[in-house]
Amino acid sequence: MLKGIAASSGVVLAKAYKLEQPGLEIVTKVVDPTKEIVHFHECLEKTKKDILVIQEKAKGRLSDEELAIFDAHLMVCDDPEFTGQIEEMIKSDNVNADYATNEVGNMFITMFESMDDAYFRERAADIKDVTFRIKCHLLGKVLPDLSLISEETVIVAHDLTPSDTAQLNKQYTKGFATAIGGRTSHSAIMARSLEIPAVVGINGLLDEVKHGDFFILDALDGIVIINPNETEIHDYSKKAERFHELKMSLKVLKDADSVTSDGHHVELVGNIGNPNDADSVLNNGGEGVGLYRTEFLYMDSQALPTEEEQFFAYKKVLERMGKRPVVVRTLDIGGDKELPYLPFPHEMNPFLGYRAIRLCLDRKDIFRTQVRALLRASVFGRLCIMFPMIATLDEFRAAKTFVLDDIAALKSEGVEVSNEIQIGMMVEIPAAAVLADQFAKEADFLSIGTNDLIQYSMAADRMSEKVAYLYQPFNPAILRLIKMTIDGGHSQGKWVGMCGEMAGEELAVPVLLGLGLDEFSMSASSILQARKMVRSLSYAEMKKLAAEALTKSTYDEVVELIKKSLNK
Repeated sequence: MLKGIAASSGVVLAKAYKLEQPGLEIVTKVVDPTKEIVHFHECLEKTKKDILVIQEKAKGRLSDEELAIFDAHLMVCDDPEFTGQIEEMIKSDNVNADYATNEVGNMFITMFESMDDAYFRERAADIKDVTFRIKCHLLGKVLPDLSLISEETVIVAHDLTPSDTAQLNKQYTKGFATAIGGRTSHSAIMARSLEIPAVVGINGLLDEVKHGDFFILDALDGIVIINPNETEIHDYSKKAERFHELKMSLKVLKDADSVTSDGHHVELVGNIGNPNDADSVLNNGGEGVGLYRTEFLYMDSQALPTEEEQFFAYKKVLERMGKRPVVVRTLDIGGDKELPYLPFPHEMNPFLGYRAIRLCLDRKDIFRTQVRALLRASVFGRLCIMFPMIATLDEFRAAKTFVLDDIAALKSEGVEVSNEIQIGMMVEIPAAAVLADQFAKEADFLSIGTNDLIQYSMAADRMSEKVAYLYQPFNPAILRLIKMTIDGGHSQGKWVGMCGEMAGEELAVPVLLGLGLDEFSMSASSILQARKMVRSLSYAEMKKLAAEALTKSTYDEVVELIKKSLNK
C-alpha cells in the first residue's frame, strides 16, 4: 500500500498503464550502410503506421484542423529532403541510423525554429515529434501513447502535463496516479474537471509499479494498492459501489435551489477546461460557469489558435449555458503551463515571472486575437471576462481599456457586441486582496483564485509534495485575505466569487458561506455535494462560525472548529 494525496474523488480497480518516456542514448557506431538504410526504412514505415493509427483513433474526438497535425507528421516522414539527408549521412559516414536521424533531425529543428515565418517555426515541433518516434523504433524502445489505450486502465506516471490530462479518453482511463503534485497541481484540477479519480504525490510510485499490474486507486483516502489480494479486491469493490450510490443519490438535487435553511441564496457554478465540459456542469446542476480555463485551447493546439477557432469555442459554451453566466479567464500561460510553440524566457521563479496578464499586456497581438473572439461571441450568452494575475490597479486598467478599445473597434466594423459584458479580475495575489475595495471601484466583479493565493501567501510551491503541508486553505491568514476581498467587493456593490479549488471542498463551504461569498465555482463533480451542504446550513449560524474562525491562530484550530460545528 502506498499513500498519496487524494486529488479527485473515486475508487477504481483496473490495470496500470505505466506512462514513461523512454530514455534514448544516441551513440555513433560504424555499420554496414546498406543494411542500416534498410533498417531505417523499416522503422520509418512503423512510424507512419503509428501516426495513421493515432489519427484514426482520434477521429470523432478532435476537429479536422487538429487531425491535420497528423497529416503534417506524415509529410515529414515522406519528405525526400529530410529522409534523403539521413540516408546520405549513413552512406557517406558509415554511421548508424539513429545517430544520423538525431543529427539531421536536430539540424532541421534548429533551422525551422530560427525562421521568421510563423508557419515554418511551427513545423519544428512536427519534426521533433516524428524524429523522436523514429529514434524509438530504431532503438527498439516502446513509445507510450495515451490515444492508443483501448482497455480500462489507471495511468501511472511521474506527472501528467495539463495537455496530457486534457487528452485522456474517459472511456478507458478510469483514473491516474502520479509520483509528484498536489491537490492544486493542474493535472489534479483537470482530473476533477473530467471527473476522473486521481491520487498524486505518491513517493516511490514508479519504483513499485510495473506496466500491467492490477491496481486499486482509492482517491477518497489517497491510497493505492498494487496487485491486491482477494480480500482487498472485495472490500474496495464494495467501497466503489458505495461511492457510486452516493453520487446517484445526489442527482435529486440537480434542479434544486442553492439556498440555506434560512433563505440565503448563493450561486454554485462549474470550472471548465474546454467547451464539452459545459455539459458536465449542466448535468451536475451548475448555475453557470465560474471559470473557463481558456489556456487549454492553446495547449491542445500546435500553434496559436486563430480568432475564428477561439470564437467558435466560446460561442459553443455561451450558447450551451443559455442565460447562465459564463466567466471566461483570459490566457493564463506561464509557470507550469508552457506552449512548445511560444518560447518563454528562462526564469528562476516562473510562477512569479512572465505569465498570464503580464504576457498578454506585453504580447498584445496574442491578447487581441482572444479578446476579439470573446467579444464577437458575447452576443450568444452572458459573458463575463476575467483577467488573471492582476497585481496592481494600473494592470487592471490597462487590460480593461484594451477590451473597451476592441469593443469600439468591432462596433466601428459593424460587428455586434453585447452591451451586458462584465469585466472583472481574479484575486490571487495578496496585494490585490489587500486592495480589493479599490479594485472593486473599477471591476464589475472579483473572483478569488485560492490555488495561487495560498501558494503566494504561504511561500509554498503548490506543485511540490515536499511542502504540501503548507497548502492550508483554512489557515486564518488565508481566511482573513478572503474576508478582506469579499468585504472590499461588497463595499462597492460588486459580487465576489471563488474559482480556486477551495470552493469545492466540503469543509470549506460552511466558512465561505459565513464570510459572505456570493458565488462558488468548482469542479462539476463537486456541485451537488456542495448544494446538499448549503441547503443543510443556516446562514446566520455560519456567519457566527466564520467570525470565530477568523479569531483562531492555526489551520488545525479552524478545521476542528468547522468539524465541531457540522457535528452539532
